[in-house]
Amino acid sequence: MKVSKSEYSKMVKKASPATSSLKNCLFAFLTGGSICCFAEGITIIIEKNTSLSSGDVKLLVLIIIIGLTALFTGLGKFDKLANLAGAGTMVPITGFANSIVSPSMEFSREGRIPGTGAQMFRLAGPVIVYGCSAASVYGLILYLTQ
Repeated sequence: MKVSKSEYSKMVKKASPATSSLKNCLFAFLTGGSICCFAEGITIIIEKNTSLSSGDVKLLVLIIIIGLTALFTGLGKFDKLANLAGAGTMVPITGFANSIVSPSMEFSREGRIPGTGAQMFRLAGPVIVYGCSAASVYGLILYLTQ
């Protein structure tokens, strides 16, 4: 069966669910903002109740947020939130944590090394590589221009 471009476009439009960009943007904004407000709340609580330095508090908050994301991903709750909130869960560090935990869970039945170990950086690996490469280039430029 041969389908023309216009017929195919009509079929896709008919089969695709209607989306509201305004609603999606609002949910993403509110969810991402809520995650950041939660992290800020944890920061304030830790600063008031400990004598840790500012840098140590920030590291501890990141560890808590990453740990909670990994836990909620493992329990299947984070994906439900991500489906509702969209990019709002991907912008903070929660998206990175989720991108590591999800593939490791999916491929865990293939074994520790070929499954979990090899697959956990499937999505996050390129982010790490390009992030480190960009940081190196920017650092070199900064070093050479000062």
